[in-house]
Amino acid sequence: MNTKEQKTAVMTVVGNDAVGIIARISGLLFQHNVNIKDITQTILEDTFTMIMMVDLSSADIDIKDLSEELNRLGSEIHLSISIWHTDLFHAMHRI
Repeated sequence: MNTKEQKTAVMTVVGNDAVGIIARISGLLFQHNVNIKDITQTILEDTFTMIMMVDLSSADIDIKDLSEELNRLGSEIHLSISIWHTDLFHAMHRI
């Protein structure tokens, strides 16, 4: 596992579509100096879905605390938000 992979994470966001979802999530990431490397989002009927690759190398927070903050934000705006280090994400999806 390389150093760069250890400093990246995959985020997923799912819930009812509403105004400002991307702004609220990206604002929280900005507050902690987490860089969004890639983002894809779509709306399936009324369900908002988003996947992000984020860079944690300059973050002022560890992934556990960031996950807790994302969960609080998700509860506040009625979304399910998850984040995993890329190495864990790849291991979970390996056959």
